[in-house]
Amino acid sequence: MDVGRYLVEAHLKEGRSVASLARDHGLHRSWIYKLLARYREEGEAGLSPRSRRPHRSPTAVSDELEERIVEIRKELFDAGHDYGSETIQVHLERERVDVPSVSSIWRVLKRREFITPQPQKRPKSSYQRFEASLPNERWQSDMTHWVLAGNVGVEIVNFIDDHSRLCLASVALPVTKVLDVLAIFQSICVSYGTPASLLTDNGAIYTAKSRYRQRA
Repeated sequence: MDVGRYLVEAHLKEGRSVASLARDHGLHRSWIYKLLARYREEGEAGLSPRSRRPHRSPTAVSDELEERIVEIRKELFDAGHDYGSETIQVHLERERVDVPSVSSIWRVLKRREFITPQPQKRPKSSYQRFEASLPNERWQSDMTHWVLAGNVGVEIVNFIDDHSRLCLASVALPVTKVLDVLAIFQSICVSYGTPASLLTDNGAIYTAKSRYRQRA
């Protein structure tokens, strides 16, 4: 027997007062009165546990905004640009005020099956710091989104040397393209020489995969 049914029967069948039941079980009397009212109105069904989930979420993304998120994602993909949640958020900020968080955009993309679930990532404590033995043994590059004064979004391309951690280049662009990354790389090769290896993520600006389509 669950607590709700016990309290109702103790009050209606045994004649115990609401005050004593509340005191003996550490409950608020108003909750017991609500339980009795639900029982009188709905019978046994009124004693079933009720969900506490709100009828609507004030932070939920509207259908219209969800469709726009999907449209931007497709446009960026087709153009060969980075199409992650942060990039989509920057593009939304140029259009509207009610911009959802990066995590909300990610959930929209996941719900619409644009994101493939991945295994649990390793904890940060399991990683060891890597350092190349010699200069130009390995360079690393990535692109970071940033918002300037006036709510102007830019994409910053960075190159560093894995031996000295020297910042070889840090270039801000409105929208980064494959040819931009190539031009930056070639310019620093002139100044510092050519690296033995280059480490980047699998973003389209580094792989250019979305520019090549398989022929039927």
